[in-house]
Amino acid sequence: MATTTSGPGARATARYLHTSPYKIRQVLQLVRGLPVDDAERLLQLSEKDAADDVLKVLNSAVANAEHNHELPADELFVSGAWADEGPTRKWGQARARGRYFRIRKRTTHLTIVLERFAVDELEDRRRREEASGRGAAAAQRSRAERVRRSRAAQAEPELEEEEEAEEIEPEELAAAEVEPEELAAAEVEPEVEADDETEEEPEPEGEEE
Repeated sequence: MATTTSGPGARATARYLHTSPYKIRQVLQLVRGLPVDDAERLLQLSEKDAADDVLKVLNSAVANAEHNHELPADELFVSGAWADEGPTRKWGQARARGRYFRIRKRTTHLTIVLERFAVDELEDRRRREEASGRGAAAAQRSRAERVRRSRAAQAEPELEEEEEAEEIEPEELAAAEVEPEELAAAEVEPEVEADDETEEEPEPEGEEE
């Protein structure tokens, strides 16, 4: 895909697309004159296969406007879009009884031009967005939501590590509890042996008497 920019707006051109111009023109009629955001949503939801090619060229035109002309995407609209017929490759298929069916592989040169809204139109759009909750405040809320989700995703591994550490600690405590019992049993045994020795000592005294 070749992209170019010229004039007050920005444009993008795709040449030799393997799609019929008739099919692409049906999609261009839907997005011509729409803001960039609305045109992108319409192309993403379109069921026509040609909408994918048109969406790629539209994204390229938006990138040219942002990087080459420093025009924000939310202030642009599709001012012009057309599809010129490219060279046609002739191909055929042999059929029964010596017949030959002609098949034409058509190509298209697609061009999309973006321009900036007028100042009055931009002010009206901003007022409508603020009234409907789609303005700068909505953008800030969506940005804050994305930050919250990213932080939550980063915090999940830390929580898993803490849970693993908590699971290991009870096992260590149980092992530590067993050791004092063994020590207590070891301490009791010498005391019993000492009692036995004290009981055996009086017997010799009785025999001497």
